[in-house]
Amino acid sequence: MKTVLWGLGSMGSGMGRLLAERSDLKISGGIASREGKSGIDIGELLELEQKLGVEAVNDPSRAITEETDVVLNATSSSIVQVEEEIKFALRKSCNVISIAEEMAYPEVAEPEIAFELDQIAEEKGVSLLGTGINPGFILDLLVIALTGACLRVEKITARRINDLSPFGPTVMKTQGVGTTVDEFNRGVEKGEIVGHIGFKESISMIADRLEWDIDEVEESREPIISDVARSTEHVRVEPGMVAGCRHTARAFKNGNEIIVLRHPQQICPEKAGIETGDYIEIKGDPGIDMAITPEIPGGKGTIAVSVNMIPLVLKAEPGLKTMTDLPVPSALPEDISGLL
Repeated sequence: MKTVLWGLGSMGSGMGRLLAERSDLKISGGIASREGKSGIDIGELLELEQKLGVEAVNDPSRAITEETDVVLNATSSSIVQVEEEIKFALRKSCNVISIAEEMAYPEVAEPEIAFELDQIAEEKGVSLLGTGINPGFILDLLVIALTGACLRVEKITARRINDLSPFGPTVMKTQGVGTTVDEFNRGVEKGEIVGHIGFKESISMIADRLEWDIDEVEESREPIISDVARSTEHVRVEPGMVAGCRHTARAFKNGNEIIVLRHPQQICPEKAGIETGDYIEIKGDPGIDMAITPEIPGGKGTIAVSVNMIPLVLKAEPGLKTMTDLPVPSALPEDISGLL
């Protein structure tokens, strides 16, 4: 299977290293946003021990052809920013898997774009999927799977408590790490500090599957103020400064709170005595209380889910898909031919 990496940052490179371990999924091209990566062997960019004989390019027409089976898109979180990239790949009759958070349930943020992408995919006989660790797995697909053991479900509360320390300066900025409380609040008002992207997508995925009519969704973003000094390679936080963002989304049905998703993210949570983890609580019959500690690593999880979905996307009916449309993902066997 010929695979093209569109985006060679941390996530795209991680997918590439995973693909390079396999004989049944061949990296046939790579598209880099930075001109400095163009012309360099992808094996070298991925820091592999051997070259792959395929150079990274800036021009997608040099990497994606009608012989390409699947494009792994890892360039942005926003549908608007990845729209043209995805359309280009679809029009080349390529299946696409995108880790843009808004693509996990794209009709929420951009219904018109979602409709157009679905139409193009159907016309070209290929499939398109948005996925990742969150949204795409922890706070939606896994939640839905757990409700399968319930006779009734009354309310869902899920939390993902993670460590931001491995991430770079862009993530630190969008989470408000290293700001004062006043700077954090101004950043939220200006839309510069966004917290987690994907709550509305996850809520819609859950609600649609359970056929719950949601009246409204309320979101709040609060600063996580540190009482100890913390630092990473990219930022230093002194006591009294902001170490992260506590982002919460609440969905209401008939005026009652029915889905609550929380995602407090901060650097060095262990400094504050906080243990990371993924938690899902279902109020119903029976009640379910699941805890995974520590958290499922976000980077590795996103890389794994995206690559593991390749055979399921290739086998899917044409069109725009979500994780609830396709079979449950699993780690890939040594040979994926049986899945196809």
